[in-house]
Amino acid sequence: MRHATIVSTAIGDLLVIAEHEAIVRITWADPGAKQTPMNAEHPLLAKAERQLTAYGTGDLKTFDLPVAAGGSPHQQAVWHQMTLIPYGETWTYGELAARIGSNARAVGQACGANPVPIVVPCHRVMGQSGRLTGFSGGRGVETKALLLDLERRHKPRDDSDLPLFAAQ
Repeated sequence: MRHATIVSTAIGDLLVIAEHEAIVRITWADPGAKQTPMNAEHPLLAKAERQLTAYGTGDLKTFDLPVAAGGSPHQQAVWHQMTLIPYGETWTYGELAARIGSNARAVGQACGANPVPIVVPCHRVMGQSGRLTGFSGGRGVETKALLLDLERRHKPRDDSDLPLFAAQ
């Protein structure tokens, strides 16, 4: 049985869907559409709401949510690698591709197919030379920049004079 809820966060309203005992999809809720959550009363959805809210305020750096993202073996490998990118840091598509013996274009396609953005942080994957490119969630690259800025602001560091990311 599917369970869903809309979570209002600093990064927008998110539709979170759980099946059985795992999160299977997170997407930005369409502000113009009437979306009725299905079976919103589920402990996993409450946990996801707490964690997404805490992430949006900078109080959570690592998610502890069970995820069941169906995809090809290549997509699964890319999504796993994305979970290894530290909070507030980025890798390029090429760097991630090198880690799994793939190519940047295939990694980019897997990033675009990520069904659980934020929790599986595809926003932390950048174009060559750190260029801000593609993002399928929210308002695209603008949302990617917002997520990266949020993490940079809340990441414990000594290099506080570094510029924040901005949409190009």
